[in-house]
Amino acid sequence: MQPLTLIFDLDGTLVDTAPDLAGAMNAVLAAHGRPEVPLHEGRHMVGRGARKLIERGFETTGAPAEAEALDGHVAAFLAHYAAHIADGSVPFPGARDELARLRAEGHTLGVCTNKPEALTHLLLDRLGLSPHFSAILGADTLPVRKPDPRHLMETIVRAGGDPKRAVMIGDSEIDAETAKAAGVKLVIFTFGYSAFDPATFGADALLHGYDELPAALARIAATLPGQP
Repeated sequence: MQPLTLIFDLDGTLVDTAPDLAGAMNAVLAAHGRPEVPLHEGRHMVGRGARKLIERGFETTGAPAEAEALDGHVAAFLAHYAAHIADGSVPFPGARDELARLRAEGHTLGVCTNKPEALTHLLLDRLGLSPHFSAILGADTLPVRKPDPRHLMETIVRAGGDPKRAVMIGDSEIDAETAKAAGVKLVIFTFGYSAFDPATFGADALLHGYDELPAALARIAATLPGQP
């Protein structure tokens, strides 16, 4: 198989970050006298950004958060999250080994996420995953972010990859919208944080685990133009 450019989403795709995101939400809730949201519930609340997570946390535990207080809640959330970013977060099963295999085979790897760039680097560094990636772009790296296709295309360019042989690998409707807008092939994992049915995203491959990724990429690669 000729080399591909593989651009990964982060939360819900590469790393199960729900424990630490939910933990930061619960820290904010506790500071305001609210009960903790159990992880099995919090897992279904993440994936739409800090502000939305905090809003959902307050709505779940009582009265909604006051609009004028949200900026302060977000700041407290981010401070707690940065201090505990890898307490419970781990790569999804098989992800670490698959990244190493793909890199060894000569594929170009990048990360395109709507997580702030500083937190993205911090998490990937703590988990020892950063060396696998030729480019890592977060929500605030550019003036635009997913689902704007320029976020994905710039990640491909900065990684030194080939847009014609690129694949977006994610878990959400945002990843799907981004790939389609960029004209890039799409792999969706079903174990992520999307509130919608991943089967409706129109992915080129819908996978349940990293063990299924090699065969899916081989099938997709066969449909792409060869390298010059």
